[in-house]
Amino acid sequence: MTTLHTIQFQLSPEQNDALVNLCGWQSEHIAQVELRLGVEINHLGFKFSVTGLPERLVKTESFLRDLYAQALKEPLDPEKIHMALQSVGYDEVKTVDDSEVLIKTRKKTIKTRNPNQSNYIKSIQQYDVNFGIGPAGTGKTYLAVAAAVEALEREDVRRIILTRPAVEAGEKLGFLPGDLNQKVDPYLRPLFDALFEMLGFEQVERMIERHIIEIAPLAFMRGRTLNEAFIILDEAQNTTTEQMKMFLTRIGFGSKAVITGDITQCDLPKSQKSGLRHVIEVLDGVPEIGFTFYQSKDVVRHTLVQKIVQAYDVFDRRQSEGAAG
Repeated sequence: MTTLHTIQFQLSPEQNDALVNLCGWQSEHIAQVELRLGVEINHLGFKFSVTGLPERLVKTESFLRDLYAQALKEPLDPEKIHMALQSVGYDEVKTVDDSEVLIKTRKKTIKTRNPNQSNYIKSIQQYDVNFGIGPAGTGKTYLAVAAAVEALEREDVRRIILTRPAVEAGEKLGFLPGDLNQKVDPYLRPLFDALFEMLGFEQVERMIERHIIEIAPLAFMRGRTLNEAFIILDEAQNTTTEQMKMFLTRIGFGSKAVITGDITQCDLPKSQKSGLRHVIEVLDGVPEIGFTFYQSKDVVRHTLVQKIVQAYDVFDRRQSEGAAG
């Protein structure tokens, strides 16, 4: 029979607003931590007690102390609690992650949340061409934008170029009115959302007007040489092999390129091979090119998203095995 133990500790400095912030409305944040870490948490004011398996107690205390330190500085919500829990894993609380990497922009500091994200940023810092490949929700596009903004603000590059193939994701969108930027805007919305968060809406608009930030469909890259730029090719699974080769040969001096995509979400005709899938084979073993492959366990959105991705992975494997049999 497993014996449960209890530890007690007190949070300081004693600030009522921070305590309310930590616990959440009707203690929803505490309940969220209890559910994920498999412990029982009680408190009377700033005096806390944690009951659970011995190996979890000290680590849960450290996690709550870290969370309280965060509550002293900024408002907490269920999403931030989820992200904090996600960064320490499901079964084991790690209060310090030596592999954590910070990306600093003027408006905010972005912290990597798992070893794969950290390796991704380190690879972007080291190599001029990088690939982030994996399912939705792993942060590969968001982190690429963060790295681009950081490079621009440090003046490592002179502009940011956002591009993606204009392939409809299974739906027929019909005629899109407006100028080029307005036509491409719906396709690049996730990148814009990240830019707005890191730079602010007005700053992004000014940078677009001054061509410091450029939006371009992938087809418009042909014939160009892109110097001193941070180029992000998003949704790269929808490039053809010819488009991928064309894009990679546009990179000029002082530039970095990050190519992101999910090879399981290709919207090309089934008879056409994905340029992203093809380039993994072509560039295998080529030095000074970084590849980061994300798995379903790296998803940092709602926990249900991770389970959905895993369910699809299992289903696809069974289908493949059935077809092979």
